[in-house]
Amino acid sequence: MTETLLVTGASGQLGRSVINHLLDSLKVPPRRIIATTRNPENLADLAARGVTIRTADFDDAVSLEAAFKGADRVLIISTGEIDLHHGKRLKQHENAVAAAKKAGVSHLLYTSMPNPEPVSPILFANDHYGSEQAIKASGIAYTIFRNGWYQENLFMALPQAIASGHWYTSAGDGRIAHGARKDMAAAIAAGLAAASNESKTYTLTGPQAYTVAEIASLVSEVTGKPLNVVPVSDEALTEGVKAAGVPEDFARIIVSFDANTRAGRIAMVTDTVETLSGRKSKTLKQFLEANRAALVG
Repeated sequence: MTETLLVTGASGQLGRSVINHLLDSLKVPPRRIIATTRNPENLADLAARGVTIRTADFDDAVSLEAAFKGADRVLIISTGEIDLHHGKRLKQHENAVAAAKKAGVSHLLYTSMPNPEPVSPILFANDHYGSEQAIKASGIAYTIFRNGWYQENLFMALPQAIASGHWYTSAGDGRIAHGARKDMAAAIAAGLAAASNESKTYTLTGPQAYTVAEIASLVSEVTGKPLNVVPVSDEALTEGVKAAGVPEDFARIIVSFDANTRAGRIAMVTDTVETLSGRKSKTLKQFLEANRAALVG
């Protein structure tokens, strides 16, 4: 196989991990890999390994078309421009899809989220749903990866909860199967390097789904620290997050994660990560044990 593989957002944690898997696990020759970013200087280490580095700005359609030129399979990693009022991220992704079509890309891959349909409680779900629709409307063969929540996302709440001994949540008894970012990156890298041009949608999750109470029990077991789960309403949780200094829009987004979990919309468990990557997924307990020092301060 001689197709050229391109990864956007290559200086981010997921993008860099995907490229490392391409190089180190899948042994893809670096000459077949293009890494794009707004700041090429951040990828000097990949350039030194022989990876082609190009500048790409999702707000600049011309730069995207130039960056995608000559690429056969393009992975669009969703940008971090979460904007609840103006749809900036969706527009960025639409720019990328249009540029891919103009550049003659043969296969588009995209990192989405589970169940992004308009009924989702997640406040930025439409960015992903709209991006999926734009990809399908382009006529380009596609692979959509609906990434579940990362284990690393627990760092947003757990250290403070452990320190206080109280974990405030509105997730109820909803379950969530957190997965390791590197495990998902390995699966995505395998999909990017695959020879298949069939259009598919995959949901990527961790190996087991837990309620918040079950996660808290695991945390206590691993850290030796008591952690009491305190159920609250969405409204009370929003006010509490805002009182901690989080801007209102981001506080509402955080609470929408709990609402989504409570609604059972992220409770699924798939074996897709292991099937695509050919490696065993890291369990939640293994993640907690590996990060115990960071979690307890």
